[in-house]
Amino acid sequence: MRARELGIRIGRLAPGALDAITDVRGVGVGHTTLIGGDGPLVVGEGPIRTGVTIIWAHDGDIWAEPVFAGCHRLNGNGELTGLEWIREAGLLGGPVAITNTHSVGTVRDAMVSHAVGHRRHGGGLWSLPVVGETWDGLLNDIDGQHVRPVHVDQAISAATGGPVAEGNVGGGTGMICHEFKGGIGTASRVVAEADGGWTVGVLVQANYGEREQLRIDGVPVGEAIPVSEVPSPHPPEETAADVAAGGAPGTAPAAGAGSIIVVVATDAPLIPHQCDRLAQRASLGLARMGSTANHSSGDLILAFATGNRGLSAADDPGAGHASTIDVRMVSDNRLTPLFKATAEATEAAIVNALLAARTMTGRDGVTAHALDHDRLLDVMARFGRGPRTATA
Repeated sequence: MRARELGIRIGRLAPGALDAITDVRGVGVGHTTLIGGDGPLVVGEGPIRTGVTIIWAHDGDIWAEPVFAGCHRLNGNGELTGLEWIREAGLLGGPVAITNTHSVGTVRDAMVSHAVGHRRHGGGLWSLPVVGETWDGLLNDIDGQHVRPVHVDQAISAATGGPVAEGNVGGGTGMICHEFKGGIGTASRVVAEADGGWTVGVLVQANYGEREQLRIDGVPVGEAIPVSEVPSPHPPEETAADVAAGGAPGTAPAAGAGSIIVVVATDAPLIPHQCDRLAQRASLGLARMGSTANHSSGDLILAFATGNRGLSAADDPGAGHASTIDVRMVSDNRLTPLFKATAEATEAAIVNALLAARTMTGRDGVTAHALDHDRLLDVMARFGRGPRTATA
């Protein structure tokens, strides 16, 4: 069940047909999910609760035909590789991958290998893959680095349009959000025809937030469902403080120390600086959910636009490419509807991640509980939100 299926409507704009990032034509998503073992942590053996998620910007050859892109750092205690070239050139020239913190290098190298094998251009090829991460070490044997190149290849091969699996899948397998089980979530919004009729799709890997800060459609859900009712997977604050002061290694950080990766896609004809501006507005969706972008969080956002196709990745001016190209752009003073769509879709994607996730027990018996749908609807009704309002 997703937010709209439960009668929870985030924002004012209508979603696309799938309410997913794949509502942007040509965008594809693929997951490889790794789950294995139970019981005490044995580094290198498990338990394993992790994976990798791949996003394709269009259904052409993304290695040879990049799209305009931009990015935003809300808080930088995290990693999203390849952003320097995006900031410099404003181009995304490959798929986007999301995984766990200690598997970024493996995934990045596997994506380079995929590019080399796909293009076969010899020594002239260069690749700066975009790989994001959040930390799943509370449930997963993260130091065991169980994501392998074959898993990246599987996710690349699985990437397709259509409905997107959410929750405990791909890179989101072992993630936690507002001290409930989190993971992958997606949503979309369509602006009015008078504003261009463009679609904005968002996919998140949600692994952030304290329980008491959680808001859904403005309702203080975290306060209404405290950790005294649904236990947190995080250790007590005093335990985390002891670890920070040099206590036992391997003990988990306190709640709120996690991160989120947000990928925004649109079919609007935007140029790089406008993609930057779109990425910034995803931060507003996070804020609506109750995020304050803690010091220890990595809140990193990438936005790309497919409304200009035919851009070339070639750097050699003698390679037969024209010295000038024509591009289109939405007028800057008409961007506000796209900003609203981005904020709404980001908020909805995080809600969908929470609703799709299922209770998971990981290493050392640590359990991340799902957000119970019926309990959520009861809370929403108390505040005049959701389908039970009329009878509450």
